[in-house]
Amino acid sequence: MNRAFATVIFGLAASLCWGSGDFNGGLASRRANASSVVIAAYAVGFLLLAALALVWKEAVPSSIDIVWGGLAGVAGAIGLISFYSALSIGRMGIAAPISAVLTAAIPVLFSAFTEGLPTVIQLGGFLLALLAIGLISRPERSKGRPKGIGLALLAGCGFGCFFILISRVNSASTFWPLATARFTSVLFLLLMVGIRQQPVLPKMAVAPLVLLAGILDAIGNAFFVLAAHSGRLDVAAVLSSLYPAATVLLASLVLRERVTRIQGIGIVIALLAVPLISV
Repeated sequence: MNRAFATVIFGLAASLCWGSGDFNGGLASRRANASSVVIAAYAVGFLLLAALALVWKEAVPSSIDIVWGGLAGVAGAIGLISFYSALSIGRMGIAAPISAVLTAAIPVLFSAFTEGLPTVIQLGGFLLALLAIGLISRPERSKGRPKGIGLALLAGCGFGCFFILISRVNSASTFWPLATARFTSVLFLLLMVGIRQQPVLPKMAVAPLVLLAGILDAIGNAFFVLAAHSGRLDVAAVLSSLYPAATVLLASLVLRERVTRIQGIGIVIALLAVPLISV
């Protein structure tokens, strides 16, 4: 398979898995504490990734790969708990595109320094992205600013940093570095909930949603690493950042979420900006 084509396929597969996983995780966070949902989902992801590493008989990663994986785990944990919190208090169709814009933009800026400057079309994508954030964040008449905007922005920063850090691992390994990231994430979040005296595990009622979220998130991460190892980081990142499409679609079909016309235009522009950045 052509490496450039493989990057596209793996990137889109990651976006589909992440978008579906985020919907389930966000829905679970509306019924249980977001921190406990993320801890449980990450624990599921760790077990799955470790099992896949054993099945594929991957070599134990080097110490530097473990460090990159650990740092990525902390960034990813901050991103996901912020994202689930945003989904739990606001509209999924608003939080998802905002986080996606930053998730795509940060690795592209990093690649500009490590792999060359972006093209004119990519710069146009940045401008569209900024416009999209403004439209999506625009308050409805007499209703104030939509909830969860700040958390969605923090989530995008966390995810963007995760993309950069996890892409630094050796291309010979896929599952062990991701398992390391998940293990570190769980430890980091356990420390957080311990300090804040929050529940560690979610209610059993949301167990199916958490299980799905953990599995889909882990598989999405594996697809992203494969995409990043097949081509440029910025292309892999922005294609993977199309995950709001799945989240918004599921939120519309299952939860019957509605957005204003202006916010709808912003969502469309955000989704258009992501592929432009990848050109």
